[in-house]
Amino acid sequence: MQEVVSINPTNGTPQNARVADALSAEDSSVRLQAALAVGSTPDPGFLETLVERCAVEPDFFVRDMLSWALTRLSPEITLPRIRRELASERTQARSQALHTLSKIGDRSAWAWITPSMLRDADDEVARAAWRVAVVLVPEDEKEDLVDELVTQLGRGDRDVQLSLSRALVDLGDVTKPVLEKAAAHPDPAVATHASATELLRQNPQTGFDAAVEEAKRVLALGPERAAAAAAAAPGAVETMETADAMETAEPAETPGSTEAAKAAKAVKAATQSAEC
Repeated sequence: MQEVVSINPTNGTPQNARVADALSAEDSSVRLQAALAVGSTPDPGFLETLVERCAVEPDFFVRDMLSWALTRLSPEITLPRIRRELASERTQARSQALHTLSKIGDRSAWAWITPSMLRDADDEVARAAWRVAVVLVPEDEKEDLVDELVTQLGRGDRDVQLSLSRALVDLGDVTKPVLEKAAAHPDPAVATHASATELLRQNPQTGFDAAVEEAKRVLALGPERAAAAAAAAPGAVETMETADAMETAEPAETPGSTEAAKAAKAVKAATQSAEC
């Protein structure tokens, strides 16, 4: 059964009440339109509702629109409330709070991104923490962040490893010596992931899957024999654009997600217009 969140905006007009009801409607496309409406006309009275809906909203596209609506509010009132969510016992509350912080991009929140978040046992929380850390990290703390992130090499499935690789690649050249060292790790999973990430750093147009296969060849054959094998039978190359699409896609469709996806496309232009 759909969880319903009570909404009590400060501006208790009939119009606000209708939007409030729509944010917890059964139809995901209705919820999406409601989140768009709230973001298009920012009202601090909806802050608590938006944050609470982020913690329970089952649809990816609606959650993203809720985060966008939060970015439309003043950071002075939004950031303290989101910070509280970082300590929530609900994993979705933590991951979506981190996602929202990455969208707001306020570097004052960097101090809130702790090592425990970067190592969170929940993959979605950890992935969100890696992304926001790359956005917020000060230049003089990038090396420390890299040292923390490489402890997660070899973790999880393909999508988790892709997220970590992209975070490390986005940090730039500072990752090179650390990845080269990790490529000699005794754990093959760590060594392969490190080598694949370094290949991506050197050539971002190489796809993740192609980089992993090349890293496996190098690990099994050694650099010289692997280079000869690759020259004799070059593999297909996956573009980074494909990797981006696969990373941001939901792992599985939720009820109504197809309708919400269509609605998300329909309101994209309106969202961009509202931000202007």
